[in-house]
Amino acid sequence: MKYSRSLFGLLIAASLGGGFPPVLSGAEPSAAPLHSGAPATNAAPRERLLGQAELNMLLTAALQRQYVSGGGQLELRFMRSWTACKVPEGPLALNLLDMPNDGIRAYFLAGFELRADGRRLGTWQMPVQAHLWRKIWVARSNLRIGAPLSGADLVLERRDVLTLYSPLAEFSPGDHSLELAESVRAGSPLLARSVRLRPVIERGQMADALVQEGALSVRMRVQALESGAPGQIIHVRNPESGRRFAGKVLNHETIVVPL
Repeated sequence: MKYSRSLFGLLIAASLGGGFPPVLSGAEPSAAPLHSGAPATNAAPRERLLGQAELNMLLTAALQRQYVSGGGQLELRFMRSWTACKVPEGPLALNLLDMPNDGIRAYFLAGFELRADGRRLGTWQMPVQAHLWRKIWVARSNLRIGAPLSGADLVLERRDVLTLYSPLAEFSPGDHSLELAESVRAGSPLLARSVRLRPVIERGQMADALVQEGALSVRMRVQALESGAPGQIIHVRNPESGRRFAGKVLNHETIVVPL
C-alpha cells in the first residue's frame, strides 16, 4: 500500500515526538484582548458624606428664601445631632415639606427632602431653634404717650425678632403724622400698637361739619367730642340744637358727615 508523502510525514512525527500535532482548520485564532477600552456600564456612582454643617446651610437657605420676606438674617441650630449620610457627588437640592402654618418660629420641626439630579434621596425631620436677626427701632430712653414720633429718642439695634410676639412699628423717621399711643420703656422695641396717627382735631375743638348730598352742600359749626386723625370717625355735637352725630375727619378743620 502506498501512502502519500503527507501521511508518511505524520507517522514519522508521531513516532519521534510522542503524538500527533494539532490539526488546524483555517487561520490560527488571535488571542482575545484584555481590555476593550470602553467604560464599564455597571460602575457604582461616586458618593460622599453629607455632614451637619452642609445640611444646616441648605436648610437655612431654603427657609430664608421661602419665609423671610421682610429681610433679616436667619440662623439655625439643630436640636438633635445629624448623622452623616452618603449622597451622590455633586450639588444637592433641599425642598421644604412640613412646616408650621405660621412659618418660622423660635422652635419648630422642619420637614424636608433631599434630591440629586432630580432623584429623591429621602425625607427627614429635624427639630431646630431659629433666630431671625433684624435691625429694629428701640427706645433709647423712656418715651411718654402722646409724644410725636419724629422727635422720639429711638435707635436701630440688631435684635432677634422671633422672640417678639407682636408686630413691629413700620414708619419713616421723618414722618410727623405719628405719635406714641402708649408709653415705651427704655430698651424696648417699638411695636405697631405703640404708634398711632396724630390727631388733627382735638376734643372740644370747634370745626366745620360738611354735609353733602349730590350737588347740595351744607356747612355748620360743630364741637368735637373726641380727638381724631384724618380718616377716623369721631362724634361731634351741634351746639345750637344739642344734636350729636358721627363724622369722618378730613383735615384739621373739617369733618365730613354722611347722610
